Amino acid sequence: MRKGQILTLLGIGLVVGVIATAVAVLPQWLPVRASVEAGRIDFVIWMTIVISIVIFALVGAVMLYEIVRFRAREGDDSDGPPIHGHTGVEIVWTVIPLVIVTAIAIVSAVVLSRNGNAGVNPLRVDVTGVQYAWTFTYPDAHGLTTNVLRLPKGRSVVLTISTKDVIHSFWVPNFGQKQDAVPGLHPTLHITPDRLGTYPVVCVELCGLGHSLMRSEAIVMTPTAFDKWLKSQQAAVTSPNASVSGAAVYKNNGCGACHTLTAAASSGKAGPDLDQLPKWAAQAKQPLASFVRTSITDPNGYIQPGFPRNVMPGTFGATLSTQQLDALVRYLISSSKKG
Repeated sequence: MRKGQILTLLGIGLVVGVIATAVAVLPQWLPVRASVEAGRIDFVIWMTIVISIVIFALVGAVMLYEIVRFRAREGDDSDGPPIHGHTGVEIVWTVIPLVIVTAIAIVSAVVLSRNGNAGVNPLRVDVTGVQYAWTFTYPDAHGLTTNVLRLPKGRSVVLTISTKDVIHSFWVPNFGQKQDAVPGLHPTLHITPDRLGTYPVVCVELCGLGHSLMRSEAIVMTPTAFDKWLKSQQAAVTSPNASVSGAAVYKNNGCGACHTLTAAASSGKAGPDLDQLPKWAAQAKQPLASFVRTSITDPNGYIQPGFPRNVMPGTFGATLSTQQLDALVRYLISSSKKG
């Protein structure tokens, strides 16, 4: 190949490479990184993208050059020159992909191994999915349970994922990893938050009518602020005067995803309007308290006209403690009367 042809190919490759790089770099394709693990994952992604851009630019340059340089002229019906194999070229185009794939595999394996290393003293949080909410329990804080995930910046965290009903999938996009919640299994997910802020927690496994509303937040705090918050919450849990809040039970178990209740600022439409509970109990010809309790523990026992069966999980009778169930019933009754 003559010098002029080489320069032409280089010029075309440079243009193609610049365009491909601009498409890859200028838009914000990836979420803002908020964990050490996300940074490692992003490194693998960008390494692969850079390799792909180089290959794309090379192949694109050769193709564009050949289309222009060797196109058939008008009226030229002759056969092209005979072409024979070239052993050296065939070895090169076999070895290069092998090296690239091996390099990506090695880097990915290292990242996978390092992302799974939680260290010697991680913070442990139990993450539980239920239609249609996430709850977060801190075992070392006397079982403190909240509906918002709070984590200290810079500390290794191990999340143990579980579900009370169907398959869910826990994902904080800014943490770079996701994990399915499968009935009967308790997989773990390791993260090390490294950016302060509030990030969305979503379910990315279709889990029912309220799937799109199964949202929460992960708040990354300074270690000092986290310790202060944890101590205050722990004191509330262990206080002799501590009591179960019906509003918290309602929120933590995802009731608002399917029901409207003014007192809880929820507006779900998949289930009956809970502001109208006295009316629904009268239609069912049941006392209000027993109607509310039975509707929670045996949701298919009475179906409000206009709503389908088998939508509300029938597991709350087993998953809620007697104290939680009592608190929830009292809360719904008092709230519906106000509504």
